[in-house]
Amino acid sequence: MKILVNSEPREITGPSLAAALMELGYTSPAIATALNGQFVARDARAAQPLAPGDRVEVLAPMQGG
Repeated sequence: MKILVNSEPREITGPSLAAALMELGYTSPAIATALNGQFVARDARAAQPLAPGDRVEVLAPMQGG
């Protein structure tokens, strides 16, 4: 199905947010996710289904100084 990930169109096969993140290579536990503008906690990602056209935002901490 086609979804938007960080505003970029992506094709995924996973039915849940957790499956899509694994498929897209987001394996770090230190990320935050939102689905259609709503925060999704790490523990809720496996139970969060995705639908075509959903907007997923993935944020990772940045190092700097």
